[in-house]
Amino acid sequence: MNETIDLLMSRTSERGYLKREITQMEKDLIIRCAMRAPTAGNMMLYSVLEVDQRQKQRLAITCDNQPFIAKAPLALVFLADLQRWFDYYELSGVPQKCRESGIEFETPQEADLMLASCDALVAAQNAVVGAEAIQIGSCYVGDIMENYEIHREMFDLPQWVFPITMVCFGHSRRQERKPSVVPRFPQEAVHFKGHYKRLDADDFEKMFEDRITRLQPGGWVKNAENIGQHFYFKKTGSDFFREMRRSVKAAMVEWQK
Repeated sequence: MNETIDLLMSRTSERGYLKREITQMEKDLIIRCAMRAPTAGNMMLYSVLEVDQRQKQRLAITCDNQPFIAKAPLALVFLADLQRWFDYYELSGVPQKCRESGIEFETPQEADLMLASCDALVAAQNAVVGAEAIQIGSCYVGDIMENYEIHREMFDLPQWVFPITMVCFGHSRRQERKPSVVPRFPQEAVHFKGHYKRLDADDFEKMFEDRITRLQPGGWVKNAENIGQHFYFKKTGSDFFREMRRSVKAAMVEWQK
């Protein structure tokens, strides 16, 4: 084991932070770590937007009512961004050159959004790991994908920019209270060789064995009778997932105009 491996194995989401500001030097380091992330064709199909305090207070409501967002010393929104390149293509006369050559000028479609989202998420994870290395904790907020129209107006987002994730940062309180690392699924439920494996009842029983012991029936939601029903009602079938699906559909309509 080494320092980097230890950091990755012990990292956990933190929603409460020390009452210390993140310095400009620390902030710049986190951003530089993000910008060293692998990127498709070295095109860097993402942008990073730093959120001000007024915006954080609003996001604490629009991102599924999570008050810790407003209290985070730093919040960064990672944007899937094709706008920058297509603005440059326009400036470079690419559409005109395509017309002269009898070639269709292709604007961003679904695949471009997926690729840019991958770039943005890899950059976000680099920022998280870099922050962790200097004792700054973090928490991903996927709910930034909800309320697309509100967030688009809030951040002045043009057509080909979409907020794929937000990360809140703050100096870690682990020395005050060491958080327990949240268990993951066993490796055999995730790691396959050569072919995808559909899991059977026995596989699922092993996969959820630890979670079933940690989450007793009294903690299940909506009168769920098993852990599968619990997770569906809590996550997949929840109101916030429903809003996220609506929001992404609305963004895709705008993206493909």
